[in-house]
Amino acid sequence: MEKTEWYLEYEIQTNRPGLLGDISSLLGMLSINIISINGVENSRRGMLLLSEFDESIMRLKTILGTMDTINVTKLRKPKLRDKLAVRHGKYIHSDVDDRKTFRFVRDELGLLVDFMAELYKQEGHKLIGIRGMPRVGKTESVVAASVCANKKWLFVSSTMLKQTVRNNLIEGEYNTDNIFIIDGIVSTRRANEKHWQLIREIMQVPAVKVVEHPDIFVRTTEYNLSDFDYIIEIRSHEDEEITYETIEKQQFNEGNGFSMFDF
Repeated sequence: MEKTEWYLEYEIQTNRPGLLGDISSLLGMLSINIISINGVENSRRGMLLLSEFDESIMRLKTILGTMDTINVTKLRKPKLRDKLAVRHGKYIHSDVDDRKTFRFVRDELGLLVDFMAELYKQEGHKLIGIRGMPRVGKTESVVAASVCANKKWLFVSSTMLKQTVRNNLIEGEYNTDNIFIIDGIVSTRRANEKHWQLIREIMQVPAVKVVEHPDIFVRTTEYNLSDFDYIIEIRSHEDEEITYETIEKQQFNEGNGFSMFDF
C-alpha cells in the first residue's frame, strides 16, 4: 500500500526535557515515519509525516489529545504552506480579508522565492500579481524563483534594463514552460497597441504570468484583480505602506530612454 504524507503541528504547553523523544517514540510505535521536522512560529513544532495507514494517524490524534504538555493545532494532508513552514521554520501569512493575498517582508525573500518556485512548478495557467515599493526585491525574486523552478523567464515589460517594452515574441518564446514577466506601470505608460496585443496573446497561453504592480495594470486593461490567482506583497518592513503615486513618479523619471529590448 502506498504511504500518505501528513502534516502535524503542535503548540508546546510545557517544554520539558524528552518531550520530542516521547512523541518520536509514539510515532515509531504507530509505524509512522518522520520526513522532516522544524520549529515553527510561537513555540510550535511542525512535522511532515509518512504513514501507510490512515488509522494510525487517527490513533495518533487520539493519543496526542490526552497529553497536557502539547496542544495539537494541525493534523492534515500537507498544504504547500505547511511544507514551506517546516522547511523555513516560519509560516507564510495571508491577508485576513483576502485569502489569495500573501505578505512578505524583505528578510523573508528566501521563503518568498521558495513559495513562488513551487507555484511555477504547477502546470497550467497561473496569474500572479506582485505589489511593493521600488528596490524591495520584486523582480529579483521573480527571476530567482524561475531559476529554482528550472524555468526560463521573459521580460515582456520591465525596468530591469531601463525600459523594456516588447511588441512581439520570437519562435519558441510562447512555450508554456516560460515565465512571462510584465510591469504594469511600464506597460501602461510606454506601450503601444502592438504591445497590448502581445499581452492579450500571452494571457491565452497556459503558462505562468507575473504582473508587477497589478493595481496599475488593471486600471487600463480588461483584466480585474479577481482574475489573479495570487497577489504577493513585499515590504521592507511590516509597517511599510505601498503607495503607487511614489512608485509611478519614480519609474516615470527613471524611464527616459529605451533599452535594446524595445522592438
